[in-house]
Amino acid sequence: GKSTILKMIAGAARPDSGSIVAAGRVLFDAAAGIDLPARARGVGFVFQEDRLFPHLTVRRNLTYARWAGRRAAGRPLQEVVALLGLEAHLDRLPGTLSGGERQRVAIGRALLADPQILLMDEPLSSLDRQRREEILPYLEEIANDTRIPVLYVSHETDEVARLADRVAAVEAGSVRAVGTPAEILGRSLGDDEGPVSIIEGRVRDYDARYETARVDIGAATMELSAHELPVGARVRLRIRASDVAIATRAHDGLSIRNQLLCAIGSVEVAGAFAEITVSLGGQRLISRITAKSADALGLAAGQNVVALVKAVSVERARLIRPDDGAV
Repeated sequence: GKSTILKMIAGAARPDSGSIVAAGRVLFDAAAGIDLPARARGVGFVFQEDRLFPHLTVRRNLTYARWAGRRAAGRPLQEVVALLGLEAHLDRLPGTLSGGERQRVAIGRALLADPQILLMDEPLSSLDRQRREEILPYLEEIANDTRIPVLYVSHETDEVARLADRVAAVEAGSVRAVGTPAEILGRSLGDDEGPVSIIEGRVRDYDARYETARVDIGAATMELSAHELPVGARVRLRIRASDVAIATRAHDGLSIRNQLLCAIGSVEVAGAFAEITVSLGGQRLISRITAKSADALGLAAGQNVVALVKAVSVERARLIRPDDGAV
């Protein structure tokens, strides 16, 4: 259903009813008889495969939409090349590039078509984890530095946490939920990973020797392993519920760096597991423990507890720029 939605927005598939409005423009309205052709919709599309022309250099692939006469010049070529780190590859053929490099070229080509909206259909699904990690920072730059709305389809919660400001959970063609990453990823939506917490805070300090940072989250402070986080920057953190333990008091002699005083908001038991939602600096932190442990500790709403989180379990999901729309 998710890929079909993208095709309808792009004009490659026609809905039976309803309307499609993207970036303030009506692309389709069944009742009004509006159905703009694909070439007039101003849509950039990035597929799962790179779909580059194998006989053209990177430079020619990037500028294809322009020299083919279908688009007016918009974003400068060198700006996109710098954004995606392609300076050293302009004269190479696609066959000499890695999978991550080819997909960066495909993204650049879509940006240079001067789109009003950018559609990405699982653009990293064909890449191994190393290549995915290589390209994700470039997608973050697009999210932070361009004003182009991006509709991104993914099954990977880490990609969603790093890139999204709003999330729609779609299953079997129906929208199950819409909200912020914290709201949607904090639910059990049938994936193997279970719920995750999305926490936002500000970098207090950075220890270059140990490559760790401390992030203020309201009155609480959380430590994480990180590489060169700028002091004062706002960051989005991602924490799996299964990586959060609960104690009724603080403990000495532990390697766990984060012992966070919290108040329980809710305890939900489902089978062998219990999901404990606590308040941390006004934000929700979710812990997934066994129901037996929850009973043994006598956990209940309103109780003060200590959340235990390893610094290595806290993932920096996104660096939020001052003018970013994320809150």
